[in-house]
Amino acid sequence: MTPVRLIGVVGPSGVGKDTVMQAVAARWPGLHLVRRVITRPSDAGGEDFDGVTQDDFDARADRGEFLLHWQAHGLRYGIPRGIEDRLAQGGTAMVNLSRAVLVQAQDRVPGFAVLSLTAAPAVLATRLAARGREDRDEIRRRLDRADYALPQGLTRVVTIDNSGPLEDTVTAVLSAFRSREEVET
Repeated sequence: MTPVRLIGVVGPSGVGKDTVMQAVAARWPGLHLVRRVITRPSDAGGEDFDGVTQDDFDARADRGEFLLHWQAHGLRYGIPRGIEDRLAQGGTAMVNLSRAVLVQAQDRVPGFAVLSLTAAPAVLATRLAARGREDRDEIRRRLDRADYALPQGLTRVVTIDNSGPLEDTVTAVLSAFRSREEVET
């Protein structure tokens, strides 16, 4: 089996994808976190991303600059094609993806795996309220979408519950994707 090269992280809003990714990268030397291109202002907060206009995004997509791209929540998201060079050299990367592009990622990237993060609905609701970006109705809509299934045909999926302490989740992720002797404690 091809070694894992690209880990696509998915899960409902509020599950802590970006927090988990940052914490895993802090314990996994050499793991590269892919910086997404998003059609929102660069100062919008949240994850570290490249903010672009819709026109700029469309021009980049037309030039084939994205390995993957999709639309969600009224925004466009792109994964720069440059990640292919890092992966071809044997590196490992992690990226926050949409469930909508998982099969496409698997088809395009040898060594692709999915990290599906879950959490209890009450935990998701608390986290969404704490971040202050959505009103009560938007939180309810996001929670209604939280249990969408992953697409059929994915061959490497690891599901981890992130309802508890972050360190427990990080340990589970490292155990799933790295051998014990490679993990720094």
